[in-house]
Amino acid sequence: MIKIPRGKSGETALVIAQKIAKEAGSLILKKFYGAKKISVKGINDVVTDADKASEKLMRSLIFAEYPEMGFLGEESGGAQINDGFVWIVDPIDGTRNYARGIPFFSLVIGLSFQGNVLLGVTYDPIREEMFYAQEGKGSYLNSERIQVSNKEKLSECLLGFDLSYTGVAGGQTLDVISNAWGKVAAARLMGSSALGLAYVASGRYDIYIHPQLSPWDQIAGILLIQEAGGQITDRYGKPITLDSTGVLSANKTIHRKFYNESRNLQLMKDESDKS
Repeated sequence: MIKIPRGKSGETALVIAQKIAKEAGSLILKKFYGAKKISVKGINDVVTDADKASEKLMRSLIFAEYPEMGFLGEESGGAQINDGFVWIVDPIDGTRNYARGIPFFSLVIGLSFQGNVLLGVTYDPIREEMFYAQEGKGSYLNSERIQVSNKEKLSECLLGFDLSYTGVAGGQTLDVISNAWGKVAAARLMGSSALGLAYVASGRYDIYIHPQLSPWDQIAGILLIQEAGGQITDRYGKPITLDSTGVLSANKTIHRKFYNESRNLQLMKDESDKS
């Protein structure tokens, strides 16, 4: 297990991450209720002035504590995920919701070492809910230990999902949801992948699937689910990494059952695997 150095303030990395999440959360919450500057940054993707301001704040606070570590942000880029210590942040996860005034979004801050996740925080400033985990120390919601659900039947499960910005992957995801319809209890489109993963870790949701995520989307969720006793893989059922293509998460029993029900659908087929 990698030992994480303390910051310049003498506080632990997890405490620092939580404080930064709170500060950035306050910033985006203030801007949420006011006028926003919204611009398009890609196919079906938007960015707001709050995203940029939040990331700038998070970056400055991280470098004040850890000037020698790397930084990777959704809006500004930065270090490579396989470098040494790298802080990875998503200043607003669920920007589309945020831009439209829908109060369901979060921010993410995590720390990795050579691509291995050491700690992660997902903060929902609307509800003041902070999900956090550190390697080997469990997953928590506002200081209360959390666990994935203990459901054993797909028919009892609440399925969360989100779609890709590309039509092909989005359509393939809808095929998976259509296949699951009638086999699960209900399905919900989340709008924030970070909260989707956090909700599985806390047992609110039983399954979460997404076809295509970036390191900043999933760094906290990977560790939250693992430390909460769940299973998270890429969409092909293979071990998860920060640069994996998509995610499938649940408790271990439900993960196996859902994957087996879906594995023959196009989204779940790894075309690069010729074995």
